[in-house]
Amino acid sequence: MAPDREERRQGREPRRRSVAPWVRTRLRTAPGTALAFAVLVLITAFLAAVLPRAVDAYETEGLRRDIDGASPASTVLELSAPQPGLEIPGPAREQAMRPQALAAVHRKALDRLPEPLRTDTTESAYGVRTSESLLGLDRWLPHLNAPPRFTLAAQSELARHATVRNGRLPTAAREVTEDTREVEAAATAETARVMRLRVGSVVSLGGFPGRPLAVRITGIVEPRRPEGSYWSAEPVLRTPAIAALPSNPPPFYWEAGLLLAPGAAPALLGSQGKPERYWRLAPTTGRLTAQDVPELVDRIASFEGGPGLLRMREIAGDTAEFGTDLETVVGSYAATREAITPVVAVAAFGIGAVAAVVLAMTGGLIAARRAAELALLRARGGSLRGIAGRLLAETAVVALPATAVGLLLAVLAVDEARLLPAVLGAAAVALLACAALPVRAVVSHRGPQPHGEREDLAHTRPSSRRTVAELTALVLAVGSVMALRRRGATGAGDLLVSAAPVLVGLIAALLLVRLYPLPLRWAARPAGRLRGVVGFLSLARAGRSPATGTALPLLALLMALTTAAFGGSVLAGVSDARDRAALLATGADARISSPGDAAALPAGVERAVRGVAGVRAVTAVRIERTAELSSAGKGQKESLTLIAVEPKSYAGLARQLGLGAFPADVLKGSGGVLNAVASPGVAERLGRAPRRITSLAGDVTVRVAAVRPRTPAAPGTEFLLIDAAGLERSGPTTLLATGETLDARALRAAVRGAGKGFTVTLRSEERAALSDSPLQAGAERIYAAAVASGAGYAVLALLLSFVQSAPERAALLARLRTMGLTTRQGRRLIGLEALPQALLAAGGGMTVGWATIRLLAPGIDLDRLALAAAPGLARVDGASLRTDAWSLALPAAGTVLLAGAVAAAGAWWAGRRAPIIELRAGGMR
Repeated sequence: MAPDREERRQGREPRRRSVAPWVRTRLRTAPGTALAFAVLVLITAFLAAVLPRAVDAYETEGLRRDIDGASPASTVLELSAPQPGLEIPGPAREQAMRPQALAAVHRKALDRLPEPLRTDTTESAYGVRTSESLLGLDRWLPHLNAPPRFTLAAQSELARHATVRNGRLPTAAREVTEDTREVEAAATAETARVMRLRVGSVVSLGGFPGRPLAVRITGIVEPRRPEGSYWSAEPVLRTPAIAALPSNPPPFYWEAGLLLAPGAAPALLGSQGKPERYWRLAPTTGRLTAQDVPELVDRIASFEGGPGLLRMREIAGDTAEFGTDLETVVGSYAATREAITPVVAVAAFGIGAVAAVVLAMTGGLIAARRAAELALLRARGGSLRGIAGRLLAETAVVALPATAVGLLLAVLAVDEARLLPAVLGAAAVALLACAALPVRAVVSHRGPQPHGEREDLAHTRPSSRRTVAELTALVLAVGSVMALRRRGATGAGDLLVSAAPVLVGLIAALLLVRLYPLPLRWAARPAGRLRGVVGFLSLARAGRSPATGTALPLLALLMALTTAAFGGSVLAGVSDARDRAALLATGADARISSPGDAAALPAGVERAVRGVAGVRAVTAVRIERTAELSSAGKGQKESLTLIAVEPKSYAGLARQLGLGAFPADVLKGSGGVLNAVASPGVAERLGRAPRRITSLAGDVTVRVAAVRPRTPAAPGTEFLLIDAAGLERSGPTTLLATGETLDARALRAAVRGAGKGFTVTLRSEERAALSDSPLQAGAERIYAAAVASGAGYAVLALLLSFVQSAPERAALLARLRTMGLTTRQGRRLIGLEALPQALLAAGGGMTVGWATIRLLAPGIDLDRLALAAAPGLARVDGASLRTDAWSLALPAAGTVLLAGAVAAAGAWWAGRRAPIIELRAGGMR
């Protein structure tokens, strides 16, 4: 008796047999597919999560580097207040200048600074200083055109920031008042050397009522961190400087600083130095991020003239002021970031689109492999909702853990970045990965599926919905390109503009898919008349490849190639711009010159430079920046830069470097008039008539014979170039050396051995300095990663395309082999069948990449990306997006070679299997 019937006879409910869960069964059935899918999702989620974190990281590093690299005088936050007014009693005025009162205000000011303004308390200082320097009355002090002047500062915590070399630190032994006329002070070692000070020296300073102030030097100190804000917020306290009085001609004088004891500050009251109290708060960047920039600028503006200033005046007095140039530094950084971010967004859109297409292809491949299973479920009453739910569950079990691991790896890989953008990027990948298979299955099986219906490109007709979607994409692409060309990439939020290359690639892919079968049909007709069958079969099958198996792979390849071409062109344009800027900074591979190009070089310098290994040629030139042009009828002199050269060698140098090349014969003169090559501005001033030039090397008459925008000796200025033989004194002031591998250390050693005071500037060092900005380096890394990732996804798209059609191809090959097709012919058939699509993708990718760069070049500004580390550098010719042949050709050639390799591997594998195995396994195909 059956167990169920026996249980019913005994009055018990029969036990239900457990049914294996759907998800577990599917994962056990195809573990390899699940593992491959998990790896793909993990890598894609990692890239989607690490990209925003990498952008945050290099933007934060750039902000911190810019603030830390700026001078402390520009970044320090200074709260200042003038001396108490005369309406206040004398003791109260003196009390307000003493260290205890100043320290109390300092503590309150630190407490009232809001986030993200943070201070480095170790470099912050407060005290009293003379806002105007005081005249030194002693004759033994060094004089230039005028007597020296001194700034007095009673600054806090001198002992903490200085090391005493001689003597001791100043003190205020008794209570100092406004009437005190003798105080102690310390001077730095550099100040003591320049101003001839030593321990025990007494400096008399004017500007005090009654009698001068006597400042006794009690100690010579050495700053412990001279570059820090304590010493560099007011550099004159550390190092004397030459200043000029506001007159014509201006007399020059030495200005130095002396450090009083904090308790001696009341002695400065009533002086002509206009003493003021100050509290300098040194900013710290330890926790500052790029996202703090808007709030940081708002906070600074509030303290300079808003509610923040009112709060500070509550503690420092109604006349207190708050000042800093930190907003200028932050504003320069923000402007550079705003210029670079849209260019980086283009790369992010490109790689994101390729990754999305590959994920969609993966879902399509799985759906195609399980088409018979899903059709059977529908035939047995399965609903679309139920099937989609089961497929969603089995993909979510794989995709969600893989996404979580990818997100975790991204967080571990990049520190100090926001988590939310990374989570959103990984979530988008998870959503697409989970939805690709269910959506594809629902779309394919929403209606009956006739068995044996052709679905190739030659038979499928685009629906009206597809036509509308394609036209919509075309309108978006045209609009984005026009917007980018007209106003440029203006901001990171301009998504339509940033997606312009992707939209152009999408339109090109749709167009190629529509046109793809036509040339293959035309080529198949003459191939059918040939004796062999392989050529005709390969062309016929390529023209009838499945529509779903051609559009997405072609779209992925085109987007990947477009992204690679665009990214490669950006990197090439940046590199060329930096090379050009470095050349314009030096005029050759190396430049050896006297200070200001004012003194003639000894003959030994040129011989020494020629003997350095790697130096190929040396061109000597004389540069006079004080030459004068007589203005006829005005009796005035106009200054210009006169360059005297040896025509033959200098013309060769200009031709080699591409800086204003000219024939050497142009400089030949006649009748006492020298021919000259002039810059456009100088040529306009001189005209074509002979003009008289006055210079230290002699007076000459010149006539402009040629006009060139630049020349190696003075690539960034207006110039007048003549033959050195026409001057009375033609000793060179500058050497221009060329060579591929110049040894900077050996070159400087050779110049030092020939003389002192000469400057050696290398083109390679100028080039390296231009790429030192974290914003630049980070953006370049993003582009390089985008190109590499796009190439990887392109490879994966080819593999998926080949895998999707592999079963049908293997079955066909087996049938043809039973009809007499040899193994060699079968391999040729598979290879030739894959070749048209690869050639189409390669040719289309090169064309689309070239067209994209030509269309978008006017709207992409590479100046900031290329030259952000040299903000003072003028615009460089050629710092624009241009087509890079290698970026177009190499990815396209790699696509063809890879397609051939994949096809050859597939043909080899198919040839190893016996035809009967494929026919049995694929009997329904």
